[in-house]
Amino acid sequence: MNLSRRMLTKEEEDAVGDEIEVRREDQDKINKFSRLHSHELTLEEELKVKNVRNLSRFQASKAALLNPAQKEKEELDDITTELELADEDDLDHFPPSHALTFSRYKIGDAFFHLPLPQAQGLLGLSTAKIEEEIGELEDKMATIREEMTQLKVELYARFGKTINLET
Repeated sequence: MNLSRRMLTKEEEDAVGDEIEVRREDQDKINKFSRLHSHELTLEEELKVKNVRNLSRFQASKAALLNPAQKEKEELDDITTELELADEDDLDHFPPSHALTFSRYKIGDAFFHLPLPQAQGLLGLSTAKIEEEIGELEDKMATIREEMTQLKVELYARFGKTINLET
């Protein structure tokens, strides 16, 4: 966020002329813009959290350690691939009678050993849920940005360069 502040030049002061009266309706629009901007920042933070929290929720018995800087959805996709590979590897090394492979599945702070097909099913549900939540957050952010854009147009039309609404 670039918040560079500077003094108006003499030409800019002359171009502005007399001070523009701030009406109650203008102040309400400015306040609304501020609240929307604050809500937008909150949603952006939520989106970041969705993308990096619970990175190690699922862990196949042969999966490598996860990089905490990667996004959750990417991790879920990677872990899905790891589980599929673990399933294939185990089928290659053990006879069909021993083919039931277990994987560690994290719920809260505890890991549970679940049959691989069940872990894969839960992983698919978690991935779908995360995608849905991310989609909802992005829709909310798009709505807020549209509203902020409309307020910017109205306020810049009224105040010109005397107001700074750049976020």
